[in-house]
Amino acid sequence: MVRVAILDDYQQVALKLADWSPISGQVTVDVFTDTLADEDQIVQRLQPYEIICAMRERTKFPRSVMERLPNLRFLTTTGMMNRAIDLEYAKEKNILVSGTSGGGNATVEHIWALVMAIARCIVTEHNNVKDGNPQWQTCIPIGLSGKTLGLIGVGRLGSATAKVGYFVLDSHKMMGADDTKIAKLFEMKVIGWSPNLTPERAEQGGVEFCPTKEELFKQSDFVSIHMVLSEKTRHLVGAADLALMKPTAILINTSRGPLVDEKALLEVLQNKKIAGAGLDVFDQEPLPLDHPLRKLTNVTLSPHNAYVNDTSYKVWWPQTVDNIQKYLEGKPVRLLYKL
Repeated sequence: MVRVAILDDYQQVALKLADWSPISGQVTVDVFTDTLADEDQIVQRLQPYEIICAMRERTKFPRSVMERLPNLRFLTTTGMMNRAIDLEYAKEKNILVSGTSGGGNATVEHIWALVMAIARCIVTEHNNVKDGNPQWQTCIPIGLSGKTLGLIGVGRLGSATAKVGYFVLDSHKMMGADDTKIAKLFEMKVIGWSPNLTPERAEQGGVEFCPTKEELFKQSDFVSIHMVLSEKTRHLVGAADLALMKPTAILINTSRGPLVDEKALLEVLQNKKIAGAGLDVFDQEPLPLDHPLRKLTNVTLSPHNAYVNDTSYKVWWPQTVDNIQKYLEGKPVRLLYKL
């Protein structure tokens, strides 16, 4: 029997959202619901397994881990990209790596959920109502109309985020007029910047081109980050950038924690130099129980689940089973590197 490990199944749904019967009798499956950060502990846990099912980047698979897993022959990950897996080393050692296709627009939905939750004081007022606070209303929600949304990165997610702020009004059908107008759903100004963004690409992404990062931070009432983490983009947002934000501005990060200098962000939040932040990603995940971000009242936090929804899971887990089945048959599919 081939041993299979399912990692980081926080909601314990991997075995429920897919039909595993096609590979029953061929494999034994162990499910782990926690995330280990220590490499020695990861290796100790995973040494017996030939097949490992990774949930995105929750558990890291650098060379230093994979070279100590002598039985590992096949990694299957949710999504068609996983920067936590050293694909070059996997290919060198003939460890096959497969992915799964996407499903829905979970991250874009989550970005706007954070924006709206903060703007409308949802968490604060929810807690007040649930906790029996006699004061019926305690804060003034922020209106989005007339505000500026600044996007750091206008790729697939950035442009999709911008599109939520727009809708096309076909005036031929709806107004009987002769022209078609573009209206802003939330009546926000949407601007964008990234190191490689051009005015042409900004226009294609549905945003106004901002020539510098500094200008974007000065203008924006909400700043949302949509960049890939690399050595070049680590701490792309630093203390100098945060110092340019309006005292009423809010930072949204659903990309990767280290894109922002966490120490600098903590300082501006603790000193109330900006209004707040909506964070789904952190330098260390899961976020330590004693982390100071957990104690701040001007942050809305979620546990790196922007990419998670039932639509995605109902694609990922059946395809995970299919990936394993095809590997066992010697016909691997959805490979993340060319054989």
